[in-house]
Formats: sequence, C-alpha cells, structure tokens
Amino acid sequence: MIKIKNLSKTFKSGEIQVKAVNNLTIQIPDGIFCAIIGKSGSGKSTLLSLMGALDRPSSGLIEVNGHDIGKMPDSKLIAYRRDTIGFVFQGYNLVPNLSARENVVLPMEFAGIPREERIQRAQGLLKEVGITQEKFSRMQARLSGGEQQRVAIARALANKPSLILADEPTGNLDSATGKVIVDLLKDLAKKEKTTIIAVTHDQSIARSSELTFKLQDGKLV
Repeated sequence: MIKIKNLSKTFKSGEIQVKAVNNLTIQIPDGIFCAIIGKSGSGKSTLLSLMGALDRPSSGLIEVNGHDIGKMPDSKLIAYRRDTIGFVFQGYNLVPNLSARENVVLPMEFAGIPREERIQRAQGLLKEVGITQEKFSRMQARLSGGEQQRVAIARALANKPSLILADEPTGNLDSATGKVIVDLLKDLAKKEKTTIIAVTHDQSIARSSELTFKLQDGKLV
C-alpha cells in the first residue's frame, strides 16, 4: 500500500511560491495498474518525482511499504531507489552502446546479483515483455520505439521492485503500439505482483487502469 497524506511540494519562482502538489491525500493498493492524469502543470510529474525519491516533499507523508520516504536519509534513499523502485521514461533512457540484454542486466550488476543469475533473469524478462531472442543482442538504434520501451520495462523489473513509476510511457509511440504497451503494463502488474503507476495525459491509459486519479493545479479533482 502506498499512502500519501497532506502532501505538498512548493517551488519558488522569484518572489512567487508555486504549489506543484497541494495538500494531496491518496492511497494506492499493492499490485495494481494505476494512472495519474492531468494537463501540463497539473503536478503529476512532480508527484512522480516525490514517489520515486528524486525530490523531497515540502510537507506531508509518502509511505511506501511502511516507510516514510520523505524522512529517509540520503544513504537509505539510494538503496530505496535501487531495490524498491523501477522507472520507465517517455524517452526510454536506454544506454545506447549496450545491447537490449545488457541494458536489462545493468541494474542487477549494481545490486550485486551473480552474473549467471543476471543473464538468466534478463533473458526471461525480455521474453516476458515480447522481445524475441534474436533481438537480445541488438543495440538501441536497431530496435523500434515499441521495442525500446519493452526493453525499458524489462529493465525496470530487473531488481524485482514493488513499485514501477512510468512517466508518459506511451508518449513517443503511435496509438496502436501505445495500446500494446499499456496492456503489457497492466498484465505485468498482476504477473510480477508489482504496483505500476503511469503518469500521463493519455486518456486511453486512464480507461485501461484499475484506479485513476486526476490532478489539477496540484490538487485531486
């Protein structure tokens, strides 16, 4: 369960204070595919950064697996991001000089997982997201946009996170490929017992999710 209570994040722009997230309270059950939607400037990307411990809240609570991540010291946040969170980005963020398999293996190297186990899990995850074996050794430039996003999803799953945060996961894809990726994320939430939260302005993701929150001016509407 993810518990967010009275969460606020304030930024200063000159003399003006802007509340990107404004006294937000929501709860998200474990193992579901959830969408957070809203227009640009609604606060959804800021909320994603706060849940991913990429930024700290100005006030309020973010509790993941019983831990208030807003109060964690930096040393523990590194382990939290490595072990608890998987990230999927609109721009895929693959390492271009690594193969599909090597991209998925990479986070497991940082986690100290033995080499043979890393390779076996990477190949299993690539198959699970629909990457065929002959493409395991392909570099990013030889993969389509949809294939790159599948590799990025496999990489996000590598360390068996309890939470995956997806920032506009279909933003660079055509509508047909985007639907396939959304269906894949929804299916993986159940198979991998992972909570997947997609932040998006894409209404089709909201229609496919099990739970949807809409933000406007940092508030839940």
